Amino acid sequence: MNINRQLILENEKVILYPLQKKDFDALYAVASDPKIWEQHPNNDRWKKEVFKTFFDEALQSKGAFKIVDKATGNIIGSTRLYNSNDLEKSIFIGYTFYAVSYWGKGINKLVKATMLDYVFQYVSKVYFHIGANNIRSQTAIERVGAAKITEEIVTYADGTSRLNFVYEISKEKWCKAK
Repeated sequence: MNINRQLILENEKVILYPLQKKDFDALYAVASDPKIWEQHPNNDRWKKEVFKTFFDEALQSKGAFKIVDKATGNIIGSTRLYNSNDLEKSIFIGYTFYAVSYWGKGINKLVKATMLDYVFQYVSKVYFHIGANNIRSQTAIERVGAAKITEEIVTYADGTSRLNFVYEISKEKWCKAK
């Protein structure tokens, strides 16, 4: 499987650019809002030192994107491709967050659709880890068409482990829903 995780993806509202070291301050300006993280398993990610660990891991993954509003040119969030599995022909999309001012405006669905359209050229399944208490993200991913398939303990960069739900959407289901 030869998925390019460092490409530029675009739709009518946003552009996803590969995350770069120079993006830290602008992305942290978004991530520093505690409301973004209140249901997340790592609900202290709004703290600069905690976010720095998250950001460094995102850079090392070589699959992280900054999400830029085309109308303003501002960074409004981030997302990531990770854990590709050649045998299963699958990949995960996650670590996604947006500025609160962009919630409820259809941005997540647009971003996920853009990413799914791209990765389904290479894979047959896409998975999402979502914190067990993150009702907001569970609802959002269900709106994209993914369904909960299992639960698993996920270990985060800070060494803590938390219960996550695993959601899945197949290429077949995605193509039918479009």
